[in-house]
Amino acid sequence: MSRLIVVGGDAAGMSGASQARRLDPDLDITAYERTNWVSYAACGVPYYVGEDVKELRQLQARTPDQFARMDIDVRLRHEVTAIDITAKTVTVHDLDTDTMSQEPYDLLLYTTGARPLFPPIEGLDLDGVFQVRTLDDATAIRAALGDTPRHAVVVGGGYIGLEVAEAFRNLDVPVSVLEMADTVLPRTMDPEMGELVAAQVRELGIDVQTGARVDRVVGVDGHVTGVEAAGITYPADIVVLGLGSAPNSTLAEAAGITLGRTGAVAVTDHQLTSAEGVYAAGDCAEAFHRISGAAVNFHLATVANKQGRVAGTNLGGGDASFPGVLGTAITKVGDIEISRTGLILSEATAAGFDAVATGLRSSTGSHYWPKSTQMRIRTVVDRATSKLLGAQVVGGPGSGKRIDTFAVALWMGLTGADLEYVDLSYAPPFSGVWEPVNIAGRKAASVLH
Repeated sequence: MSRLIVVGGDAAGMSGASQARRLDPDLDITAYERTNWVSYAACGVPYYVGEDVKELRQLQARTPDQFARMDIDVRLRHEVTAIDITAKTVTVHDLDTDTMSQEPYDLLLYTTGARPLFPPIEGLDLDGVFQVRTLDDATAIRAALGDTPRHAVVVGGGYIGLEVAEAFRNLDVPVSVLEMADTVLPRTMDPEMGELVAAQVRELGIDVQTGARVDRVVGVDGHVTGVEAAGITYPADIVVLGLGSAPNSTLAEAAGITLGRTGAVAVTDHQLTSAEGVYAAGDCAEAFHRISGAAVNFHLATVANKQGRVAGTNLGGGDASFPGVLGTAITKVGDIEISRTGLILSEATAAGFDAVATGLRSSTGSHYWPKSTQMRIRTVVDRATSKLLGAQVVGGPGSGKRIDTFAVALWMGLTGADLEYVDLSYAPPFSGVWEPVNIAGRKAASVLH
């Protein structure tokens, strides 16, 4: 009987373990997870903090007992500290008993996720400063909120930062978002769209400060009292760091497994690493970008689950290939829906395209529909072919999921002209007679040399 060890028990790891079990009922599967939780939705943490989700267990897809019924042995609070690819063993630290063991494997799935970025900022070790990565983090933040903070500061204006800021707003906790770039969402949206998001978030009563590089976090008696940025001190009883993350590839690198240019584990389209019998998936692994052709590393639950399923298929004796990514993502702050797919303009230019951005203002319904909301669409287009390279959408309820139509267009390699006449649905509550996606295609076609 072959033994599969899974290093990391969240989306990619448990997706892979479950798929491997479906295909090979005789495979011996053990998953090691260093936290108190397995198979959970980290993306739901801000909504638990803001009390949209009442019980933490609602964020868990499957429990260890449920996996046990699938004959998958899940070991919580067990941290893999080393991998020996020659001996085919892992070193495991039982965090409860503080004991170490050597465990053999025939196959290994490396799904260690991502690690938070910690810039050299003084004061990050103060009480009241939190990350938003795991359900343990969620528990700690909710416990701190029980002390009725007077003001919160979120450091970083990316997806997580804005979602946590909304959570504090929903709890009537005054909050400031400090982003060192000139706009929010600097890595995922073009500056024009980031500025639009920042303006609309401010209208919700959330203080958004851009160009605000944090100098230090200050405190009294070991507890945070404020954040200093760009010469201003923002008072804070609670600080949440949304500074982004990096692939957690330290173990793999130490084991001699090849890393890619992104710092994540390099994998084939079958999720196989450079080491025999070792696969990798999720936030710690690279992926192929279908538009730029480059190796990328996206920290998205959608990518993690799909890569995990591909790895699990191959570990279970099947044959599956991962076809690549577009980086499609969506979030909301209040009623503002924010989504993107493909490349932003700077990425397209860096990838060597003669790229141009086109934009339009529209609405989610017919102009006379009373519940229609405003929407801004921005597309990135190859000037030589009018082929779509990326899209971004910002607007009210009903706007954000239009990004999925653009994602399909990108996936299939459509041009603006192709998209202009796609037969999309119409009724006054949902769009005008000309769906804004069709109009965006028309504008993209107009850039053709």
